Amino acid sequence: MKNIFLKSTLILLFGVMISKLLGFFIKIILVRIIGDGINIYSLIMPTYSLLIAITQLGLPYAISCIMAKNNNRGIHIIASIIPITLLFNAIIIGLIIAFAPFLSNTLLKNPDTYYPIISICFVLPFTSISGIIKGYYFGKQNMLPNSISTIIEQVVRMILLITVIPLLLKISTTAAVSGYIIASAISEIAQIIVYLFFAPKNLSITLSDLKIRVPLMNELLSISIPNLSGRLIGNICYFFEPIILTNILIFVGYSTNYIQGEYGVYNAYVIPILTMPAFISLAMNSTLVPEVSKNYKNKGYLRRLLKRCLLFSFLIGIVYCIFLYFRGSFLLDILYNTDKGIDYIKILAIFFPLFYIEGPLSSALQGLNLSKYTMQTTLIGCIIKILTLTILSFFSIGIYGLIISEIVDIIVVDYLNIKKLYELGYI
Repeated sequence: MKNIFLKSTLILLFGVMISKLLGFFIKIILVRIIGDGINIYSLIMPTYSLLIAITQLGLPYAISCIMAKNNNRGIHIIASIIPITLLFNAIIIGLIIAFAPFLSNTLLKNPDTYYPIISICFVLPFTSISGIIKGYYFGKQNMLPNSISTIIEQVVRMILLITVIPLLLKISTTAAVSGYIIASAISEIAQIIVYLFFAPKNLSITLSDLKIRVPLMNELLSISIPNLSGRLIGNICYFFEPIILTNILIFVGYSTNYIQGEYGVYNAYVIPILTMPAFISLAMNSTLVPEVSKNYKNKGYLRRLLKRCLLFSFLIGIVYCIFLYFRGSFLLDILYNTDKGIDYIKILAIFFPLFYIEGPLSSALQGLNLSKYTMQTTLIGCIIKILTLTILSFFSIGIYGLIISEIVDIIVVDYLNIKKLYELGYI
């Protein structure tokens, strides 16, 4: 039991580590290639994340949980879920096309975001399909396909960034940003192809298999919807973040260029640097969900496992954040050739070790089938974050209102999750 979890974590950790390093270098290259275009990209990322969460319907997590309990149902699950997923994606794409002008012009106050938003339509179906297959392999605790496919995805993305985006930049910054988003669709296709190489050799799916099985769908949705609700709440909060920030700061006298520039610094420099070692926690979180789901009756084992995961994640956060507090400007200079955002980093670094235990806490609760509770804690955290951001933005303190609201959100969510696990006897 312990060996399977450790082996799965190490395999995934290796894959995620390489993938995250590649992703980090991709972000650095992207910033250097598109320059101020990163402000446009930062503005649409909340919309992008929200749409990904909606179209995936929380199914990767649900498939992972069901597969962990019964490996023999994998093919039926995938065959049943693909038709309804593609239909749902088609509906969402239609809504994106209809509302993109309102979102870009009225809410985000930047017409240049229109075509990048439309470009998201090309990514959604492939992200949904790859997520379904990823959940299948996670449930089987076979982490090798996930690790290799994620690395290949990032390699393809980097190749496209280096070769294609500079050509699009000659047309316009908006074209370059839109092209980079569409490149995500191509990298997702590459990931799906890699997954297929690891499929069982006797795998055979016919058209008759691609039908909706109502009992199976009900079982999947009973797990996925609470999980989706939690993710949606977080992403809706993220979606409104630049909208609230932009509109209130314009109202109190800040210029649009200042707001978009500082928000770009926050998303392009500050958050990526603060979360750089998060891939270690991510690897544990991904393997923790099926492990807890499978062994929920063995309280002693799970108590020891969770404490080790939390301690390990927290120590990583402390060591890294101490380094950032004193040497963050050095890292900014090496990676981005700038010192923009160092003041934001120093403030966040004091509290950000708590961010690193948020994932293991949430994963443990989800594995215990307490997705509804994690949804509630996420909702409470988001409401407090939005209220804090809204109130503080009226005090003309720039995006420091966003910095403070982020800290408050992390503290509230961690406290509520720790409290629940303590009451259940898992901490």
